[in-house]
Amino acid sequence: MQPHALTEQERFDCLRLARSEQIGPANYRRLIRRYGSAGEALVRLPDLAKGGGRSRPLAAAPVKAVEAELADAAKLGARHVFIHEAAYPPALAAIEDAPPCIVLLGEAMRLAQPCVALVGARNASGNGQKLARELANGLAAAGWCVVSGLARGIDGAAHQGALAAGPDKAGTIAVVAGGVDNVYPQENAGLRERILEDGLVVSEMPPGFKPRDIHFPRRNRIISGLSKGVVVVEAALRSGSLITARMAGEQGREVMAVPGSPLDPRCRGANRLIREGAGLIEDAEQILEILTGLRHQSIEVDQSLSEIDQPIDFTAEQDVEKTRRDVLGRLGPSPIAVDELLRQCQSSPPVIGQVLLELDLAGRLERHPGNRVSLLAAP
Repeated sequence: MQPHALTEQERFDCLRLARSEQIGPANYRRLIRRYGSAGEALVRLPDLAKGGGRSRPLAAAPVKAVEAELADAAKLGARHVFIHEAAYPPALAAIEDAPPCIVLLGEAMRLAQPCVALVGARNASGNGQKLARELANGLAAAGWCVVSGLARGIDGAAHQGALAAGPDKAGTIAVVAGGVDNVYPQENAGLRERILEDGLVVSEMPPGFKPRDIHFPRRNRIISGLSKGVVVVEAALRSGSLITARMAGEQGREVMAVPGSPLDPRCRGANRLIREGAGLIEDAEQILEILTGLRHQSIEVDQSLSEIDQPIDFTAEQDVEKTRRDVLGRLGPSPIAVDELLRQCQSSPPVIGQVLLELDLAGRLERHPGNRVSLLAAP
């Protein structure tokens, strides 16, 4: 998916596909790669889901709902940026589950700057918040845009420190789990307004969306995905900050942490990260030393079309039904590697790819790490 300018109709189709049932980030990419455009993918959706055994029709997102979302964004002064567009951050586009589109409210130019994430405990200590403000201030003054999640505690302190560096510095980006107009927590409403004056609020959700607990870990992958590195200041052993750090490691980002007292539960997660190899951080200069050389380093996005994502040709259509039977005969609740399916079914990668996509759209396929899949009961 080489970045390119989209027509208004293409933008509409992209948003409609992204908001359709069963279309997560991975399936969005598979459909675009296979069919070349969101418009063509929308035409194919019902038949693909039916081929996978879906009992009720799979319809694309309603036209009126997409129109309403675009109108709501326009009223706010927000804009949608799609993964196909040059304005979409390359670092975020490079992660495996990059959102098909992000909604921006504020200064979009912040996305063009090198970014570093600073996250930590919501119930942070006074010293932890003070240090977070100092770190963020030093990073922003040195030209690094500070990314965080606008939560109470360390996140809020990080945004405050970056803003205090001044409007002519790198500033800050708040990634939120709800819509860009959703104020959460309420205690950070004033901080959010300050961010909108010179910084940026980012979300993958439509305006007006109110998040639940399950949406915050998904937000965290965007925080790390935008950044060259992630710094953790105070984190319990079970915390969203550790999820962000884990995602950063999986995305090939630098992971850093501030050590703390082993007697303080808020520090045990950060201490464990250091034991596992994260950079030990005490001040902004140490972060800058680790990030040296990464400021202008680009993150490559794999634009290649894998064999399994290629559309099948007319002569292969007759092989699909047989391959469906073969795949269903070999899939079960235990995960199996896609490469092993290819070997056992003796079918072409594009045909196997279509059958797996059909099952996925029908809600009958579960994908696992290591390019493995398993079968779910028919919904």
